[in-house]
Amino acid sequence: MEKALKDLGCDKSELSILVTGDDQIHALNRQYLNRDNPTNVLAFPMTDDPDGIETGMLGDIVISVDTAKREATEMGIKFHERIYELLIHGLLHLMGYDHEISETEEKIMQKEEKRLLRLLMED
Repeated sequence: MEKALKDLGCDKSELSILVTGDDQIHALNRQYLNRDNPTNVLAFPMTDDPDGIETGMLGDIVISVDTAKREATEMGIKFHERIYELLIHGLLHLMGYDHEISETEEKIMQKEEKRLLRLLMED
């Protein structure tokens, strides 16, 4: 994630990552988003101002390994690749990207996800 943070200009920022299972992410999804189901990733930004994230704590990313494993199998990709995708997705949410606003915003976020995934998969 250091590569992605540096690329996004947030290399001096902190990021908290919790890797958990479906039960805990389901509880968090219900508690904070009123969605009564497990999900693959949740992001909890520490600020509502995307311009105020250059330094300090970006926020928390929560990933369900149970869902990530199922999705990796369904997608025919390696588990670690799916984890990278979810980490990037969560990070972009912390940076203010939101695919649920419109189709245009979804395309912008998807393009940035692909670019950052290529960056992480280098080496």
